[in-house]
Amino acid sequence: MNKLLNVMDYKSYFDIPSGLTYFNTPGNGLMPKTHHQWRRRRDIDFFDPSSDLRDQQVVFIQEVKEALAAMFNCSEENVYCVPNFSFGYNALLGGLPSGTRFAILEEDYPSLNYPIISRGFPYKVVKSGDGNLEERILDIIRQGTVDVLLLSVVQYITGVKIDMEFIKTLKREFPALIVIGDATQYLGTEPFDFMESGFDAIGGSGYKWMMAGFGNGYMMLSDKLKKFLYSDALTRPRPTEAMWAHKSIIDTFFEPGHQDTLSHGTLLESVRFFDKLGLSNVKEHIDEVKGYAYEQFLERGWILPAVTERSCRSSLINLQVPQECYSALGAAGIKCFPRGTGIRIGIHLYNDKADVDYLVKILDKNIVR
Repeated sequence: MNKLLNVMDYKSYFDIPSGLTYFNTPGNGLMPKTHHQWRRRRDIDFFDPSSDLRDQQVVFIQEVKEALAAMFNCSEENVYCVPNFSFGYNALLGGLPSGTRFAILEEDYPSLNYPIISRGFPYKVVKSGDGNLEERILDIIRQGTVDVLLLSVVQYITGVKIDMEFIKTLKREFPALIVIGDATQYLGTEPFDFMESGFDAIGGSGYKWMMAGFGNGYMMLSDKLKKFLYSDALTRPRPTEAMWAHKSIIDTFFEPGHQDTLSHGTLLESVRFFDKLGLSNVKEHIDEVKGYAYEQFLERGWILPAVTERSCRSSLINLQVPQECYSALGAAGIKCFPRGTGIRIGIHLYNDKADVDYLVKILDKNIVR
């Protein structure tokens, strides 16, 4: 049963040392204490020669996929466990025809844009330096020279978040358009319904907002895109070995070998953790702290104009303060990271208004006006 917990209850799920304020989720999210307990028990069982965990890999990975499918409303058959987003994304690109035309966002994550450029796919770049991102995307799509829109749901440097309602509207106007999204900086912050989202593929790595550590990721595909991928391979002989009998052609590309059950099991624990709290409650908490933070930051002129002008704002924030402040923040026990023209922070479950007040206090003390 989902239950709205207060701020201190949320923070108590994490083992955060006294004197540390953690704002570096965009770089690497913290794991709940229960994850540590689960991983310790799992490792002990795995090292036991009499354990049958090694024989349950296929069944266990299926359990992970079922949990992801239930949380994000996607068919179980269309969810894939991958070691990270980049692996799943490159597997996806390998299934597209070489002449597929892309629209990519300026200064998007290199793991998205470079594989398009390096493979020689034709592409157009959407300028993203102001608050009119959706209008610029629409202008390019309406030219009729793009097959795929590729973007991060939240931009990793600026924190600009795509309007999710815009994606739905765009897909209704251009049903043939394939929309691919990187949700690494997004999923784990609010509810998400894949079937209703307008995305044909969305994936991510689990180590940031999903709080699941390294070595795990996910990819969700629409039925339409799944039928389109690797069409040439479908005409060729497939493996006949019994151990591959349960695999589809798509499976052989997205999940070609053995999976790390410890890493993917940690992702499963995160799904269960979010399910216990309720993603709507997670969103409510983040929105409350985020709203308070934006008030403080806007008052001081620390928000990028491209974000200030937008109605939808993410919990990844690039503070426009001198990067020389980074050492002072570190000395004060504040975990963050210099990115772009400022210092990047993220507001997640384990942050509260007191964390924001402390961050503002340290910055006010160190910025020469």
